[in-house]
Amino acid sequence: MSVTKILLADDDDAVREMMQGRLEAKGFEVVAVGSVNEALEQIVVQKFDVLLTDLQMPLPGDGFTVVSAMRHSQPDALTIVISGFPDTNAAMAAILLQADEILAKPFDFTNLTDLIQKKRDVQHPSNLKKQTVATILERDAAATIEHWVTRVAKVEELTAIALPDQERTSHLPEILRNIIARLRGTRELVAVAKPSAAAAAHGQIRYRQGYTAPLIVEESRILQVCIFETIQRSLVNVDFSLVLPDVMLIADEVDAQLKQCIDSFLGAQRQAAVA
Repeated sequence: MSVTKILLADDDDAVREMMQGRLEAKGFEVVAVGSVNEALEQIVVQKFDVLLTDLQMPLPGDGFTVVSAMRHSQPDALTIVISGFPDTNAAMAAILLQADEILAKPFDFTNLTDLIQKKRDVQHPSNLKKQTVATILERDAAATIEHWVTRVAKVEELTAIALPDQERTSHLPEILRNIIARLRGTRELVAVAKPSAAAAAHGQIRYRQGYTAPLIVEESRILQVCIFETIQRSLVNVDFSLVLPDVMLIADEVDAQLKQCIDSFLGAQRQAAVA
């Protein structure tokens, strides 16, 4: 079996040298570069199995320039983006550029090497039937909620409100069902969202639980990140012709649910002030 060849791009000398040494110790062949221009030059002259790039190099989003170049020049290469600031925009950009994975710092190095090996083993299978985003979200709804819980647990302002996971996540299954229904429906962006009793109830519940409106918005932002990551993990199987319109529909539906939730939350707040 041939040795897996990795292009490693990171402008932090210490991080780059550490990662190069650890990857080479695992038996990978590594070409390490410290800038976007150097990475682009190597993509032109050498063939790689894997691209591993920092997102901020040195500016936010620079890593996606490298991902885009690799996708156009070497579409069969596995692409992994590392980011210290995972957010909705980064996750969405990774999807649209077809990055295979986006890892948030700090990450377990053993998991990285296992990921490279696993993804390389199944990369670009020609006989897999393409799936819709709706099918993927329906299948992986439980995993999406689990990842949401993990991300929320890292936000101090949210964990300061002590709730069991069941109460913290009680609204998520209905939101995901609404998103899936929207993807399988008319597929139109609407000016006025369909009324959602679940979103209205969620706003009132969050008010009673001691949330603020910004915290509800933060939970919604995290949900979008987790949804996009779920899609991203299945990019090799997805019908990519629908990804961009599906991402737009998902964002529209999540924001519509959020608006109704906030309206209900503020209504409960006003009622409490009058009482």
